[in-house]
Amino acid sequence: MKHDETLLDELIAVGADAARRGLVLASAGNFSVRLSDDTFAITGSGVWFDRLSRADFATMNLTGEHLRGVTPSSEWRLHREVYKRRPDVKCVLHLHPEYATLLPTLGHKIRLLTLDHAFYAGEIGVTEFYPNGSDALAETAAAELETKNCVIMKHHGCSVVADTVEMAYRRALNLEGAARMSFNALQLQDSETVFPDVAAAHHA
Repeated sequence: MKHDETLLDELIAVGADAARRGLVLASAGNFSVRLSDDTFAITGSGVWFDRLSRADFATMNLTGEHLRGVTPSSEWRLHREVYKRRPDVKCVLHLHPEYATLLPTLGHKIRLLTLDHAFYAGEIGVTEFYPNGSDALAETAAAELETKNCVIMKHHGCSVVADTVEMAYRRALNLEGAARMSFNALQLQDSETVFPDVAAAHHA
């Protein structure tokens, strides 16, 4: 794996870009990277994503022990559960994108309308609302992410996973892009159109 500081720098860059795009507001959201088989670094509680530094991360293990650094985000259980269930995952991004949160919360499906949507986002899980930081939120979202790479938590936000920080962020951007396009399609009275061959997209 990459050096720990390099991984943190990648999350810092994603945080700044996500804040500029409105995918996170103030301190709403949390990012993590796997450091070893049983440890991960996660953003601290209350950090601002447009001004992250290496000092804004906590290191934890998969038993939930806080090893060093700042107080971890209250959503650390979600990240831990994903890393326990998905050994292939090296990064978890939890964001609050407007359209991706809005559509499932109101009962509308996020449709994959382009090749990139299908390739990067793929099948999208959805969970009901559970309190922030709760075991129920962590367990239900992680259960969806066992077989998918994107999940929407109604009335809350989304989490995306990947084997690199870059791929996780590509998924987050395409998830919100798919949601925005789905919203616009609904305004045009279209509720059926999807990318013609989602399965083929994964071999593109």
